[in-house]
Amino acid sequence: MKLKTLALAPVLCLAMAFPALAEKIPLNEISRYLNSLKTAKADFTQVNADGSISTGVVYIQRPQRVRFEYKGDRTLVMASAGNVAVFDGKTRGAPQQYPLSKTPLSLILAPNIDLSRARMVTGYAEKKNTTVVTAQDPQHPEYGNIQMVFTANPTQLRQWVVTDDTGKRTTVILGDMQTGMSFPASTFAIQNEIARRQ
Repeated sequence: MKLKTLALAPVLCLAMAFPALAEKIPLNEISRYLNSLKTAKADFTQVNADGSISTGVVYIQRPQRVRFEYKGDRTLVMASAGNVAVFDGKTRGAPQQYPLSKTPLSLILAPNIDLSRARMVTGYAEKKNTTVVTAQDPQHPEYGNIQMVFTANPTQLRQWVVTDDTGKRTTVILGDMQTGMSFPASTFAIQNEIARRQ
């Protein structure tokens, strides 16, 4: 299976009953929400750059930890201790690894998220009763960007689209998100997973 670039595209199924003239959620409220999101779990649908679709479950533990389990094979994407590891579901070889800081996903896994930073937000709009925020690393815009889609009352992350450093877009659409749970440390332990697969 191809490397999952952890991105996301336009909202597919957010046609819920929201006010007809919704206003953008303020950036400081979105920052507050993301910083308050310590642990979360949700089903997801991923639209890959080649148009293929994958589904699975994502586990988030901020800061800097995430796990994407894909249904139908043993493909796994993990981020922990500043690294991302992509385990191919069809081989037993070592995972492909790279620094989390070089992926746009690091922006929502950071210890402190401040969307008011200069040159961080490059897009901010209200679309179909959602607020769409596009953000990049102000120091390294060449790493790509992440477009996040939020609904209001209460503020909730619904989707993100990652555009990587090659221009490839990956869209992740989240199902109902559960928050406030705890996960075993092994959930995000890359070395444990390497040992388990040998």
